Amino acid sequence: MRIEVRSDCVLIDGYVNAVGRESKPIITPDGKCVEIIEPGAFKKGLERAEDVLLLLNHEKGKSYASQKSGTLKLCEDNIGLRASCTITDPEIIRKARNKELQGWSFGMYANSVHMEERADGLPRRHITDLDIFEVSLIDMRKSPCYAGTSVECRSDALYAETRASEFSDSEYIVPQPDYSEYEKRLKVLEEAT
Repeated sequence: MRIEVRSDCVLIDGYVNAVGRESKPIITPDGKCVEIIEPGAFKKGLERAEDVLLLLNHEKGKSYASQKSGTLKLCEDNIGLRASCTITDPEIIRKARNKELQGWSFGMYANSVHMEERADGLPRRHITDLDIFEVSLIDMRKSPCYAGTSVECRSDALYAETRASEFSDSEYIVPQPDYSEYEKRLKVLEEAT
């Protein structure tokens, strides 16, 4: 994330999410998993979006920029969802000056999901289509769920999903898969030949 603080505003540019990359383990409507936003999913969502708001930590009380106002620009390129915004709010300018902004997150409705079971027991959730309604700057109170950049709230029958979690000093530890049974089988096969 590139942050440029000026006297009366802050310009922020960076990637909200890199497509095709796994998240940290998160809790979703489909259970605990790692998640991948597939290329093209953000593009589809942005084409349908009437407006996307810029929030702080997914807090709905105040919007700091928006696509409609021209203060937030979003696009999906070959890396992922890129955001560029101009913010005049004193709180965000102060947080930028104090280096308290640590990443991005986003809020979405998942329209098309494919679950992939994996040997390590932690499924992979592929999202191929989504509706995006907000992107958030993440300060020191939360931690981005995607590297380089899960809280859930319910809205009617759909799950509005956001991609940041409460900040924690401990890192997520993904258990290593147990290949011992396969290694035994491989050894038997090798001995047989």
